Amino acid sequence: MRHCSVQVRGLLTRDELDRYNALMEVGSYLESQTRYDLAYTVQKEIDLLIQPAIERLKDKGRERDRATQEYLESKRLAADSDDEE
Repeated sequence: MRHCSVQVRGLLTRDELDRYNALMEVGSYLESQTRYDLAYTVQKEIDLLIQPAIERLKDKGRERDRATQEYLESKRLAADSDDEE
């Protein structure tokens, strides 16, 4: 079973995290029983389950990029006004 990243797990809601952990446990059991065909199906469910958290992570990245851009723009404007004086 493939785990999702720590960043994505941190953005899962409590219900999503509980379901994720349960599915990982089931998938690991199936793999130990060499039932890879069923473990594949469980992995697909996990992939669907974590999609909202991945989107939340992307949104956080976009917000951070926007804030960085605004900061750099304010620094550029401050430097331009200092040059004019």
